[in-house]
Amino acid sequence: MGQVSYFTEEGLQKLKDELKQLKTVERPSISQQIAEARDKGDLSENAEYDAAKEAQGLLEMKISKLEDLIANARVVDESELDTSKVLILSKVKIKNVANGAQMEYTLVSEREANMKEKRISVDSPIAKGLLGKKVGDVAEVEVPSGKMKFEILEISR
Repeated sequence: MGQVSYFTEEGLQKLKDELKQLKTVERPSISQQIAEARDKGDLSENAEYDAAKEAQGLLEMKISKLEDLIANARVVDESELDTSKVLILSKVKIKNVANGAQMEYTLVSEREANMKEKRISVDSPIAKGLLGKKVGDVAEVEVPSGKMKFEILEISR
Protein backbone atom coordinates (compact mmCIF):
# COMPACT_ATOMS: atom_id res chain seq x y z
CA MET A 1 0.00 0.00 0.00
CA GLY A 2 1.27 3.45 -0.92
CA GLN A 3 1.50 6.55 1.18
CA VAL A 4 -1.77 8.43 1.82
CA SER A 5 -1.88 11.79 0.03
CA TYR A 6 -4.38 14.55 0.74
CA PHE A 7 -6.02 16.52 -2.04
CA THR A 8 -8.71 19.07 -2.65
CA GLU A 9 -11.68 17.84 -4.68
CA GLU A 10 -10.34 19.83 -7.65
CA GLY A 11 -6.82 18.39 -7.32
CA LEU A 12 -8.07 14.80 -7.23
CA GLN A 13 -10.25 15.41 -10.28
CA LYS A 14 -7.21 16.71 -12.22
CA LEU A 15 -5.37 13.46 -11.41
CA LYS A 16 -8.33 11.37 -12.58
CA ASP A 17 -8.55 13.39 -15.80
CA GLU A 18 -4.83 12.92 -16.42
CA LEU A 19 -5.15 9.16 -15.86
CA LYS A 20 -8.10 8.97 -18.27
CA GLN A 21 -6.08 10.88 -20.90
CA LEU A 22 -3.15 8.48 -20.53
CA LYS A 23 -5.35 5.40 -20.80
CA THR A 24 -7.71 6.49 -23.58
CA VAL A 25 -5.44 8.62 -25.79
CA GLU A 26 -1.76 7.98 -25.06
CA ARG A 27 -1.93 4.19 -24.63
CA PRO A 28 -3.72 3.52 -27.97
CA SER A 29 -1.35 5.95 -29.71
CA ILE A 30 1.73 4.06 -28.52
CA SER A 31 0.13 0.72 -29.40
CA GLN A 32 -0.41 2.07 -32.92
CA GLN A 33 3.24 3.19 -33.14
CA ILE A 34 4.39 -0.30 -32.07
CA ALA A 35 2.15 -1.93 -34.68
CA GLU A 36 3.47 0.36 -37.43
CA ALA A 37 7.09 -0.30 -36.43
CA ARG A 38 6.43 -4.05 -36.29
CA ASP A 39 5.04 -3.94 -39.85
CA LYS A 40 8.36 -2.54 -41.10
CA GLY A 41 10.08 -5.88 -40.74
CA ASP A 42 13.10 -7.08 -38.77
CA LEU A 43 12.59 -6.12 -35.12
CA SER A 44 16.20 -6.79 -34.09
CA GLU A 45 17.45 -3.68 -35.90
CA ASN A 46 14.31 -1.57 -35.78
CA ALA A 47 15.00 1.64 -33.80
CA GLU A 48 11.40 2.84 -34.17
CA TYR A 49 10.14 -0.38 -32.57
CA ASP A 50 12.63 -0.10 -29.69
CA ALA A 51 11.71 3.55 -29.08
CA ALA A 52 7.97 2.78 -29.13
CA LYS A 53 8.40 -0.15 -26.72
CA GLU A 54 10.43 2.06 -24.36
CA ALA A 55 7.78 4.80 -24.54
CA GLN A 56 5.14 2.18 -23.78
CA GLY A 57 7.07 1.03 -20.70
CA LEU A 58 7.40 4.60 -19.43
CA LEU A 59 3.70 5.27 -20.05
CA GLU A 60 2.64 2.11 -18.21
CA MET A 61 4.87 3.07 -15.27
CA LYS A 62 3.29 6.55 -15.18
CA ILE A 63 -0.21 5.05 -15.32
CA SER A 64 0.65 2.65 -12.50
CA LYS A 65 1.98 5.46 -10.31
CA LEU A 66 -1.11 7.60 -10.94
CA GLU A 67 -3.42 4.68 -10.16
CA ASP A 68 -1.57 4.07 -6.90
CA LEU A 69 -1.71 7.78 -6.02
CA ILE A 70 -5.46 7.95 -6.71
CA ALA A 71 -6.10 4.73 -4.78
CA ASN A 72 -4.42 6.22 -1.72
CA ALA A 73 -5.80 9.74 -2.13
CA ARG A 74 -8.00 11.31 0.50
CA VAL A 75 -10.11 14.40 -0.13
CA VAL A 76 -9.84 16.95 2.65
CA ASP A 77 -13.14 18.45 3.79
CA GLU A 78 -12.24 22.09 4.40
CA SER A 79 -15.34 22.68 6.53
CA GLU A 80 -14.06 20.28 9.20
CA LEU A 81 -10.58 21.79 9.50
CA ASP A 82 -9.51 23.67 12.61
CA THR A 83 -8.58 27.30 11.82
CA SER A 84 -6.77 27.84 15.12
CA LYS A 85 -3.60 26.19 13.79
CA VAL A 86 -1.84 25.68 10.47
CA LEU A 87 -2.92 22.52 8.63
CA ILE A 88 -3.11 21.35 5.02
CA LEU A 89 -5.37 23.72 3.00
CA SER A 90 -4.74 26.54 5.48
CA LYS A 91 -4.22 29.97 3.99
CA VAL A 92 -1.46 31.45 6.12
CA LYS A 93 -0.32 35.06 6.24
CA ILE A 94 3.24 35.24 7.56
CA LYS A 95 5.83 37.91 8.18
CA ASN A 96 9.56 37.44 7.79
CA VAL A 97 10.91 38.55 11.18
CA ALA A 98 14.27 39.64 9.71
CA ASN A 99 13.02 42.04 7.04
CA GLY A 100 9.30 42.51 7.80
CA ALA A 101 8.17 41.19 4.40
CA GLN A 102 4.67 39.71 4.45
CA MET A 103 3.58 36.73 2.38
CA GLU A 104 0.43 34.66 2.08
CA TYR A 105 0.45 31.00 1.10
CA THR A 106 -2.04 28.15 0.94
CA LEU A 107 -0.61 24.80 2.04
CA VAL A 108 -1.55 22.02 -0.40
CA SER A 109 -0.37 18.55 -1.43
CA GLU A 110 2.85 18.34 -3.41
CA ARG A 111 0.97 17.59 -6.67
CA GLU A 112 -1.17 20.75 -6.29
CA ALA A 113 1.67 23.14 -5.42
CA ASN A 114 1.98 26.18 -7.70
CA MET A 115 4.02 29.25 -6.71
CA LYS A 116 2.18 31.52 -9.18
CA GLU A 117 -1.04 30.77 -7.28
CA LYS A 118 0.78 31.04 -3.92
CA ARG A 119 0.12 27.36 -3.20
CA ILE A 120 3.07 25.64 -1.51
CA SER A 121 3.56 21.97 -0.78
CA VAL A 122 3.08 20.80 2.80
CA ASP A 123 6.36 18.95 2.25
CA SER A 124 8.31 22.17 1.60
CA PRO A 125 10.65 23.46 4.33
CA ILE A 126 8.52 26.58 4.99
CA ALA A 127 5.26 24.60 5.23
CA LYS A 128 6.84 21.99 7.50
CA GLY A 129 7.94 24.77 9.83
CA LEU A 130 4.46 26.32 9.86
CA LEU A 131 2.39 23.16 10.37
CA GLY A 132 0.74 23.01 13.79
CA LYS A 133 1.59 26.62 14.69
CA LYS A 134 -1.00 29.19 15.82
CA VAL A 135 -1.48 32.91 15.18
CA GLY A 136 1.27 34.84 16.97
CA ASP A 137 3.71 31.91 16.97
CA VAL A 138 7.11 32.34 15.40
CA ALA A 139 8.18 29.44 13.20
CA GLU A 140 11.88 28.82 12.76
CA VAL A 141 12.40 27.32 9.31
CA GLU A 142 15.54 25.62 8.05
CA VAL A 143 16.12 26.69 4.44
CA PRO A 144 19.15 26.11 2.20
CA SER A 145 20.56 29.55 3.08
CA GLY A 146 20.20 29.02 6.85
CA LYS A 147 17.46 29.59 9.40
CA MET A 148 14.59 32.00 8.86
CA LYS A 149 11.93 33.10 11.32
CA PHE A 150 8.34 33.72 10.28
CA GLU A 151 5.63 35.13 12.51
CA ILE A 152 2.15 33.82 11.80
CA LEU A 153 -0.21 36.76 11.38
CA GLU A 154 -3.39 35.09 10.17
CA ILE A 155 -4.84 31.63 9.44
CA SER A 156 -7.90 31.17 7.24
CA ARG A 157 -9.47 28.76 4.76
